[in-house]
Amino acid sequence: MTSNIDTLVTVFGGSGFIGRHVVSALARRDYRIRVAVRRPELAGHLQPLGRVGQIHAVQANLRYPASIEAAMRGAHVAINLVGILAEGGAQKFDAVQAEGAASIAKAAAAVGARMVHVSAIGADAASPARYARSKAAGEQAVLAAVPTATILRPSVVFGPEDQFTNRFASLARMLPVVPLVGAETKLQPVYVGDVATAVAEAVDGNTRPGATYELGGPEQLTMREIIEIILETIDRQRLLLPLPFGLASLQAMLLQFAPGDLKLTPDQVELLKVDNIVSEAAKSAGLTLQGLGITPDSMQAIVPSYLWRFRKTGQFARKNA
Repeated sequence: MTSNIDTLVTVFGGSGFIGRHVVSALARRDYRIRVAVRRPELAGHLQPLGRVGQIHAVQANLRYPASIEAAMRGAHVAINLVGILAEGGAQKFDAVQAEGAASIAKAAAAVGARMVHVSAIGADAASPARYARSKAAGEQAVLAAVPTATILRPSVVFGPEDQFTNRFASLARMLPVVPLVGAETKLQPVYVGDVATAVAEAVDGNTRPGATYELGGPEQLTMREIIEIILETIDRQRLLLPLPFGLASLQAMLLQFAPGDLKLTPDQVELLKVDNIVSEAAKSAGLTLQGLGITPDSMQAIVPSYLWRFRKTGQFARKNA
């Protein structure tokens, strides 16, 4: 069995939610890992995921190509995980998800490195949502610079540090009524550990060059069904209030400035108008988790392991007594 210890992988955005799971998956496969982040001093939590010296954090900012080029020196593979759910300050969708992806791909091409780019199901140049348009532009830029790159498009990703299930569990703890935008919109929630395994498989060379994979969990669920699973998990009964998209858009005009879990942007409302599920074309072509030999985990199997903290009595809630 060959070792991967001589292969250096630069992970852009490696300290984030998906990033820490990707770094862990790569460390278990013995890769050397360079984590490129805006603030390396905040990436210390990654060190215990590997052996001494296996994981090294460096400073890189997607708005400064020279820092990206420095982060790619001597690297054999580039992984781009950088993405934002809402804009703020200099962090704009196009700057981060289109131009930033292009800069990473150009730096990878310059050193002859392979590339794995994590995008999103729903990436569409014709979408009314700027998030989706910037994701599509990022994919196009990556493939223009590195035609053999692997594109991975997950549906909504859940896991211990996510901004999805944790957000709704927090809202359910605070509010007697949970407003639902896109109550009947279908999603295919995918576990972050399965996404990380798919990234590692791509780094191993087990994906088709230049192909786009769509990553979804084992079930297609409506937003209403997802919230019901979360409420059941945290043992709380709440009234679910579906909001018409027109009203949700008006509400988002105000809530885009709200703090924390209350934040809702007009762009997010646009995204929720369209189903976010694995396409039949991807399934028939084998460009899915199952096509990579990965059996995806369900929400019901994973979320109780971390959402228990939202129960009234924690992990010793009444339902488990």
